[in-house]
Amino acid sequence: MCPFHEERTPSFSVDPREKLYYCFGCEAGGDVFRFVQEKEGLGFPEAVEALGERYGVEIERESEDPEVEERRRRRARLGELLERTARYYAQYLWESSEAGKAREYLQSRGLGEEVLRAFGVGYAPSAWDRVLTKSQEAGYDLRELTAAGLIQKGQKGGVYDSFRARIMFPVRDPRGRIQGFGARALRPDTKPKYKNSPEGELYRKSRTLYGIDQARGPVAKAGRVLVVEGYTDVLAAHQAGIAETVAVMGTAITPDQLQQLARYTEEVVLALDADRAGRAAMLRAQRVAGSRKLRLRVASMPAGEDPADMLTDGGADRFRDLVLDAVELPEFHVHVALGEADLSSPGGRDRALDEVVPVLAAMGESITRDELARVVADRLNADPGLVMRRLAASGDSPKRDAAPANPPPEDGQAPPRAPARPLSARELQERALLAMCVASPVEGREFLQRLTPEHLSAPAVERARHWLLGHLDEPLAGLPRDDDELVSLVTYVYTRADREPGGRDAMELNFLQLEKAAIEGKIEAVRRSGGDAPVELQRRRAELAERIAHWETATSRL
Repeated sequence: MCPFHEERTPSFSVDPREKLYYCFGCEAGGDVFRFVQEKEGLGFPEAVEALGERYGVEIERESEDPEVEERRRRRARLGELLERTARYYAQYLWESSEAGKAREYLQSRGLGEEVLRAFGVGYAPSAWDRVLTKSQEAGYDLRELTAAGLIQKGQKGGVYDSFRARIMFPVRDPRGRIQGFGARALRPDTKPKYKNSPEGELYRKSRTLYGIDQARGPVAKAGRVLVVEGYTDVLAAHQAGIAETVAVMGTAITPDQLQQLARYTEEVVLALDADRAGRAAMLRAQRVAGSRKLRLRVASMPAGEDPADMLTDGGADRFRDLVLDAVELPEFHVHVALGEADLSSPGGRDRALDEVVPVLAAMGESITRDELARVVADRLNADPGLVMRRLAASGDSPKRDAAPANPPPEDGQAPPRAPARPLSARELQERALLAMCVASPVEGREFLQRLTPEHLSAPAVERARHWLLGHLDEPLAGLPRDDDELVSLVTYVYTRADREPGGRDAMELNFLQLEKAAIEGKIEAVRRSGGDAPVELQRRRAELAERIAHWETATSRL
């Protein structure tokens, strides 16, 4: 199945010998680098870096735009600073006497040393300048420390460590690179209780998912992701073997986070706070999920309990049951809203209807929505027609608030591709002829020279013809990374080359069919303008029809 668009029939093809992929459903195609670019929303240099890191290959750069190179080096240096600081915090947690109470607290939450070390949990000393001093000794300046969110200015103009006397949770991106920290105060009088790195070049809270680097593999294996609120919820879940768990770090789930999760799975189970504000955030998430073909379900947590409490109090099986019994998000919204409403009065029932109509509208037209609408009508003791009329009056869809079906990629997050429209007969003939040219380069070069823009239906196909004419021996070598249409077309014809009937006769037949289509296009253009088709064009079309019939007979005997 294609990872770039929703489909019901297999259309994704991989050529392990040539290391190519192509989807006949959405026309995504290319080599391993383009696959990483599309799957993880990276530019070509970043895709090469990601693969190099993954397989231990050192990347050498011959030349690079000075500004891009400077930005890359700066981000790399900030990342190294954060990694260095995270190691210091982790060492301090396990080796210092000051961190004894932090170790006791984590143990009281039922968290073992193995999972704490796996996630790099640490402790920030209470001294005001420990990280500042050690980082400067290592050659980092104040500007870098500020950009990494590790120091802040005091009221009297000096600077001091941003995190002091706090349990530290390194926050990493999907590739495992530290973006910042989440921190929990240990002293009850310290405010705020939870503190995150400031928004900056690396850290964006709305785009961050705690634990995503550890959860990617388990999510793919489980076919779902479990979303919780806090760091310790993630740690407790992973410790209990529920490793497909990530956290939104105490905030409502955001469109950017859903966009990131859509890269790994189609099912998201939310184990979040279900108060009124939380449900409003879930409703916004439902609208975004609808545009991304995500299935959102809710594991309803008991009042006063969070996943970490349940999992560390011997309730792992109970928690797993809650996840397995999770209900669809719209159903959850409707039942909670109706359960909280005053259904004893007409006014209360009207208010309940006001609350559930946006939920139903966000679902779009479906049998599930109609069934849920009937449940609402029954609970409100109302005419089902009234519910449907209110639904129609609301717009009957989430158009006003829904995210676009294919929003632009942000911060390494690639939107899914829309399925390609079916190809016309002419487009199929064009691609077939180009594929034959690749399969038979000697004859192919001749036919590529005979083809003109008039024979081809779109500029992208002409670019593919022009590219193949100059690169017929190695069509995939050096393809421009900034022309997605060209890469897709060339990959397509290359993967089809072994499947198309080769030989001069088949190529001549396809060429004649394209020439006839070009003549018919000219005739139709004249007719649309109100004139009569020139006799010469009609004669030419008739001649081509005869020649095509001849070549069809010839090729059928082969």
